[in-house]
Amino acid sequence: MATLFKGKKRTTTSLVLSMGLVFAALLYLPGMIWFDNQTMDSFFRWWVVHLWVEGVWELIMGGILAFLLIKITGVDREVIEKWLYVIVGLTFISGILGTGHHYYYIGVGKVWLIIGGIFSALEPLAFLGMALFALAMYRKGEKKHPNKMALNWTLGTAIVSFVGAGLLGMAHTLPQVNMYTHGTLVTAMHGHLAFWGAYGMIVLSIISYTMPNMTGRKLYETTTGALAFWLSNIGILGMTVAFGVAGVAQVYLERKVGMDFGDVQKEIQVHFFVLICCATMFTTGIICYIYEFIKYGRPTDEALELTT
Repeated sequence: MATLFKGKKRTTTSLVLSMGLVFAALLYLPGMIWFDNQTMDSFFRWWVVHLWVEGVWELIMGGILAFLLIKITGVDREVIEKWLYVIVGLTFISGILGTGHHYYYIGVGKVWLIIGGIFSALEPLAFLGMALFALAMYRKGEKKHPNKMALNWTLGTAIVSFVGAGLLGMAHTLPQVNMYTHGTLVTAMHGHLAFWGAYGMIVLSIISYTMPNMTGRKLYETTTGALAFWLSNIGILGMTVAFGVAGVAQVYLERKVGMDFGDVQKEIQVHFFVLICCATMFTTGIICYIYEFIKYGRPTDEALELTT
């Protein structure tokens, strides 16, 4: 924040990022209030969890994404920031009242079934806007930035977060579906891909763009870097499919047929072997990324001389 305030030029991108950072800190406070009643405690806990995840984080993510697209594509700042306004608007409209889908079965009024159902169905629009925004700016961009790895991570962030957080979230957010899928591996299917796209990939995107500039090493395309991107993304997609198939089987056997939880876990055990294989692939990709970060993360002598 101090860096942003010291800057002479304050932009929409920096304003959105600042708002996200401030509210991200403030939204921890409702979770620190003590309640003796479980329903009250759950009610305010989702102010922290949901509004942080599907509210203010989208502001932070949108700000970082806008910055990267300005730098990588060369599209005019005004064009990109108009898209940013749309994304922020969709986030606030859907994200705040969409919190209602966490209130379905915790003891609050039935009105949340309606509010949560309607506004949760609108939540993917913000992520869809982000994906369309990134792809449109990439196609419109005249600047051919040499850092293709940063571009891959940036576009991947927009697309994977839309699929994971948007589409897979909507797949089981309506009350008629959620009454069966709540607390099953279907939730894990949505959660893993959403977290990777909206949290993990955006961080790796900004590192991929800034690190070569900070170190003086213009390593824009390396075999290890490419392996990091493809292994991690193929691995997480495989994990998502394994969670999804296991989750649907779990819902049917446990909540329709009525089998005991332990017996159901034995029936879907085979899917966990697939999960382990894909998780190993994902972990290998992350190790490749960390290896590159450690090996090339120190500034060159020339870069150090420029800073001094």
